[in-house]
Amino acid sequence: VQLQAFGGGLVQAGDSRRLSCAASGGTFSRYVMGWFRQAPGKEREFVAAISSGGGTTYYTDSVKGRFTISRDNAKNMVYLQMNSLKPEDTAVYYCARSINITTTPQACEIWGQGTQVTVSS
Repeated sequence: VQLQAFGGGLVQAGDSRRLSCAASGGTFSRYVMGWFRQAPGKEREFVAAISSGGGTTYYTDSVKGRFTISRDNAKNMVYLQMNSLKPEDTAVYYCARSINITTTPQACEIWGQGTQVTVSS
């Protein structure tokens, strides 16, 4: 099983960006998918997660109302729509697979390679 995240880039504060994560191998629809991020000098932190069927989503407080996680099980894809971006959203963003909804990176079993999002002020 492999996860590949893409869609990052350099944006200005207030802009929107959509990250995508493509999964290959395994049974995508059985697993929870999440997005995490890691800023320079900081620990990896939870951003959002979505249940296997897509009916339940979770967000860290700092992105609630601005970010939306979604998935398309027919395409083995998970997305993170990011609106009203702020400089503090600057980080490498990773998609990850887990058995259950989790905010803990250590509980995720498979990771994508990360995509850089830089938000300029």
